[in-house]
Amino acid sequence: MSYIESIFSLKGKTAVVIGGTGELCGTMAEGLASAGAEVVLVGRNEEKAANRINNIKNSGGNAYFLKGDVTNKESIKAILDSALNKSGKCEILVNGAGINSATPFLEIPEEEFDQIFETNSKAVFLTCQTFGKYFIDNKIPASIINIGSMSGVIPLSRVFTYSMTKAAVHNISKNLAREWATQKIRVNTLVPGFFPAEQNRKVLTDDRINSIMGHTPMQRFGESNELIGATLFLASEKASSFVTGSEIIVDGGYASMTI
Repeated sequence: MSYIESIFSLKGKTAVVIGGTGELCGTMAEGLASAGAEVVLVGRNEEKAANRINNIKNSGGNAYFLKGDVTNKESIKAILDSALNKSGKCEILVNGAGINSATPFLEIPEEEFDQIFETNSKAVFLTCQTFGKYFIDNKIPASIINIGSMSGVIPLSRVFTYSMTKAAVHNISKNLAREWATQKIRVNTLVPGFFPAEQNRKVLTDDRINSIMGHTPMQRFGESNELIGATLFLASEKASSFVTGSEIIVDGGYASMTI
């Protein structure tokens, strides 16, 4: 194994990927497995996970599915316990569950607000709390990768609740990075630009797409496999040992564009 290969190798590590049944986190999970990690896909739909697990296994990797509700602390504890029973340990956590909505601000019902807040923000809070305690109690050097959003950095129209909840993810990531830095627990935010993920397709009208392309120097959407490099960098203890509290933006230049 070359020096570069050793830096990004995750052999012997276990990665729990919350939202691993989705398009973006599922691809990230495949990337983690390709680097040698045993991957635990966490979601609500075992059918969606099956194809991803088959891809990983057909490529020589190892993965399995755990069903759970990450808005419920007891469910999260059960997920962690099951992962530890099957894998024996965990060093990498990816928080990628998310839902979106384009309801106009004055029309957002409380039920919709609560659902988006619970999935996008509360789930990250509870999962970091549960896994963080495990990492600290067992003195495990760990990497937590929270999936943020460009709308959590730069205000984005039409997705008010989503933007607010993702901004909270960015904030808690920085706070935990500061809190846990001396315990070798790195907490970073991976920030995708515009990717045609399942949760975004319903808000990608023709005028919206034209607006996005006009604000993206590369003038295209991202492809899910373009998140793998940043994921491996943040997951690897060797590659990013001095990186915590960072926001790694993968957006085709969107954040650098003004007029």
